[in-house]
Amino acid sequence: MDDSKISQRVRAVQTPIIPTINAMVRTNPGTISLGQGVAYYGPPQQAYDAVAKHLHSSQLNNYGPVEGISEFTAALSNKLQKYNGVRIDQDNAIFVTAGSNMAFSSLIPAIADPGDEIILLTPYYFNHEMAVRLANAIPVTVPTQSNFHPNIEAIKQVITNKTRAVVTISPNNPTGAVYTKEELTAINQLCAQHGIYHISDEAYEDFIYDRQTHFSPASLPNTSEHTISLYSFSKAYGFAGWRVGYMVIPAGLFASLKKIQDTVLISPPIVSQIAAIGALSAPDDYIKNNLAEIIASRKTCLDLLNQSSLLAEPANSEGAFYIFIKLNSQHNDFEIAQQLIEQFGVATIPGSAFEATGGTYLRISYGALTRDTVSNGIKKLIAGLQTLIT
Repeated sequence: MDDSKISQRVRAVQTPIIPTINAMVRTNPGTISLGQGVAYYGPPQQAYDAVAKHLHSSQLNNYGPVEGISEFTAALSNKLQKYNGVRIDQDNAIFVTAGSNMAFSSLIPAIADPGDEIILLTPYYFNHEMAVRLANAIPVTVPTQSNFHPNIEAIKQVITNKTRAVVTISPNNPTGAVYTKEELTAINQLCAQHGIYHISDEAYEDFIYDRQTHFSPASLPNTSEHTISLYSFSKAYGFAGWRVGYMVIPAGLFASLKKIQDTVLISPPIVSQIAAIGALSAPDDYIKNNLAEIIASRKTCLDLLNQSSLLAEPANSEGAFYIFIKLNSQHNDFEIAQQLIEQFGVATIPGSAFEATGGTYLRISYGALTRDTVSNGIKKLIAGLQTLIT
């Protein structure tokens, strides 16, 4: 098709990297994927039981409330207070979406007009940058520190009268960094001072390692008016295909988001919400028990990578299930990723998709594989990189 028939808005958006890499994987059978970020396990049995119980209910065949069914929002309210220290009251609200990506993409046009600015910390999550551009807003990028933690002073320097929000992701995709309570509090207070929103993406809240702890900025007192929190069932509950996300929003945004969601989705799928209610009833050790395999995979990855001579800096992962490695190389990262798939049967994600600068980076995801498969994949990766960049 002639590009002139495609909107400039869409032309400005980068080509999604995950489908691109996945297409390469499909054409190279046997490839071990360290690419897309999903958990190796599926939903708890309680999710399936809940769906089976309601499978023939007429409720599943009808549209539901735009913001989510009341049974689900009530269950989420309990979860938020128990695990996040976030209380739902007259100043805020729960809003259910078809995944937290949808939450973010619906949120931006609700808070920003064309030409307004959204601050993203780099390396950023590429779908956030894409959503900002699709809303005709402007992504303003701020590099993180060498440990991938926020540079508060740098954020201060780029806030203008067009800034509408600062976005944080902790635990972080793609770097695995877990921001401290002090860092997130400083950013939240900065947003309050400037009358802008703090968008806190917490999709990986359950994936925390060593002595790290997860902190929800919305648990701070007097923050409801400027704090927006995004959550997902895709990761911790193995719900990627069920498309269940939700956000905690200032009460003043509720009517605006209903306009957007009613236009795009009408209402989140009821069957998925029923499944999620069931998942929330699973024993407390459900996630903890599944994390054991991911923790073992993380250790395998870090040990093997840091024993190699391929990295410009030691690899680390404080949370989520990603390692963002900087290579001893100036090669094109996309070409390296392509050659790793085609020649060595292992898939990664090039760092340029996340606007990683100052070197050649690859993102490694270890959540989808068991420790034995991860070990095989990392060994293939190391062998491939030894050939391609040394």
